[in-house]
Amino acid sequence: MFEVGKDIFKNGFGRMGGDRTARGRLRFVYSLFVIAFSIFVIKTLYLGIQGTDRARRGGGAAAWAVARADIVDRNGDILAKNVMSGHITLRPPQVKDRDAVARLIHQALPYEYTLADALKLVNSQRRFIYVKKLATDFQRDMITQAKLPGLDIEPVQTRRYPKRRLFSHVVGFVGNDGTGLEGAERTYDKYLRENKDPLRLSLDSRVQSVFYEQLSAAMQKYQAKGAMGMLMNSRTGEMVAMVSLPDFDPENLRADPSSHRMFAPLRGVYEMGSIFKVFNTAMAFENGINREYYIKEAYKILDKFGRTAAKIGDVRSFKPPRPNLTVEEIMLHSCNAGSAQIALDLPDGAQKEFFSRIHLDEPLELEFGRTERTLMPIKWGPVERATVAFGHGISVTPMHLLLAVNAMTNGGIYIYPTLLRRNVGAVRGNRVISDDISAKLRGIMVRIAEETSGKKARISGIQIGGKTATAEKRVNGKIDRKKNLTAFAGIFPAHAPQYTILVVLDEPKGTQDSFGLRTAAWNAVPTTGKILDSILPLLFE
Repeated sequence: MFEVGKDIFKNGFGRMGGDRTARGRLRFVYSLFVIAFSIFVIKTLYLGIQGTDRARRGGGAAAWAVARADIVDRNGDILAKNVMSGHITLRPPQVKDRDAVARLIHQALPYEYTLADALKLVNSQRRFIYVKKLATDFQRDMITQAKLPGLDIEPVQTRRYPKRRLFSHVVGFVGNDGTGLEGAERTYDKYLRENKDPLRLSLDSRVQSVFYEQLSAAMQKYQAKGAMGMLMNSRTGEMVAMVSLPDFDPENLRADPSSHRMFAPLRGVYEMGSIFKVFNTAMAFENGINREYYIKEAYKILDKFGRTAAKIGDVRSFKPPRPNLTVEEIMLHSCNAGSAQIALDLPDGAQKEFFSRIHLDEPLELEFGRTERTLMPIKWGPVERATVAFGHGISVTPMHLLLAVNAMTNGGIYIYPTLLRRNVGAVRGNRVISDDISAKLRGIMVRIAEETSGKKARISGIQIGGKTATAEKRVNGKIDRKKNLTAFAGIFPAHAPQYTILVVLDEPKGTQDSFGLRTAAWNAVPTTGKILDSILPLLFE
C-alpha cells in the first residue's frame, strides 16, 4: 500500500491512465489509507504516552511500597519497622527558575541553607546533588507541591528500632541494602522480605525491660564486666526475654565498640561452676548412688603412684553438717569435695554419655542461631571427672546451661528454644531423664532457694527453686581467684515449672553490703529476686 501511495505522489493521478471513474476510486482508496494511517499513528502515540505515564506512576508507587515486614513482640509492640522517607535532590542542569528553586531550598531548610548558600547549589556545575537526606514530611511536601523542575524527592525507606538497645542483640539490624545482618533480622530475612504481615516473636517487651533495667543496675552496683539474663517457657521453649550487656545501638552502630555486638548467651563460653552439680546429682540418682559421704576436709585425688594429684576443697562459706553428707545434702550445700566423690563413683563413661545426652558436648543449631562449640575435657581421668562435677574443666555457653537445666526440671524433656510464638500442643522434645529424678531435683532446688545460697531470690506468692554458681575464671590458662563468673538458674512455680530463668554476672566486685564477698549468693541471686518480683505480675496476669 505504501508503494501505491508513493507512486501517486510521484506521478499524480493524471498520469495513471484510465477513465475518470477509475481515478475517482483510486482517490477514495488513498483517502481511506491516509485516514487509517493517521488514526494508527495517533493511537500508537497515545498508548505510548499513557503507558509511560502508567509505568512512571507505577514505579513511584512501588518505590513507596514497604520493602520489609515489621518485627513485633508477642503482644504486638513494634520492635523493627521500615519508615517511609525521602531525600531532597537537585539537578542544576534541569533548573529553569534558579531564583525560585533557591528560595524554596532556603524556605524548606532555613537552618541549613542561607539564600546565598542555596544559590550556590543551584548554580553549581554538578549534575546531581543531595540537598537533604531523610527530609521531614513537611520539607518533602513543600518540594512536592512546588513542582519546580530540577528539584525532586527521591523515595527511601529506613529501618527503625523503636526499642533501640533493649532488643539490639536479639532483633539485630540490617545492612545498607536492607538485608538482615544479625539477630532475627538475619534469621528470618527471607520471611521479612517476602511477606507483609509482621513477624511476631515470643519475646515480651515488658519482661525484657525489667531484665534490662535490673541487669544494668547490677552491672553498675557490682562493677561487673558484663551481665546477661534469659527467661524461657519450660513447656514450649519460647524465649520470653534475652538480654546481653554490654549492648549497642542498632540505629547507630558506630556509637559502640564492635565487641559489644557479641551476644554472650550464644557466643560466650564459660566455666559455669556449681550449677553443674544439678547434672552430677541427676547422674547419681540415675546410677543408684544412695549413700553418705564422709567429708571433713579437702578431698585428695591420688595418682597411680599414690601421690596427691589434686586436692578438692570448698569455699570458706561452706558450712554443711559434718562429717557425713547424703547425695541430696551435697547438692543442697554445694559441696565440691562431695560432688567430686560422687563423680568418681559413677561408672566409666557415664559423665561423657550424660553430657552428650543433654547436648553439652556440641554446638547447638538453634532456630535463631548457632552457639559456640563447648570445651570438653581432652581426657576423662580422675581429676577431670572430679572437677567437671562442680563445673570446672568444662566450658559451655549460657544457652547450653539454660536448656540443660530446663530439661532437668521440667519433667525430663529436652526442648529446643524458639523465638516464635508456639502453642503448647506443638512442643516436641526428647526425654533425657525420668520424671521421678526430675521431681527429686526440683525438691532440692526448692530447699536451696529456701534454706541456703538461693534465699535472696525468694519472693512472696510463689515457690522458687534454684541453684547458684561461682566459678573462678581462667586468665591465660591460669585460675585468677580475683575474677569470678557468678550465676543463678531458677525455676518457677517449683512444683510444676512454667519458666526457667538464668542470670549471669561477669567479674562482679564485692561491695560494702556483701562484706566484700563476690559469690553468686551476694549478686546474681538478689538480682534474680528483683527481676522475679517485677515480672511475675506480667507472666501470670
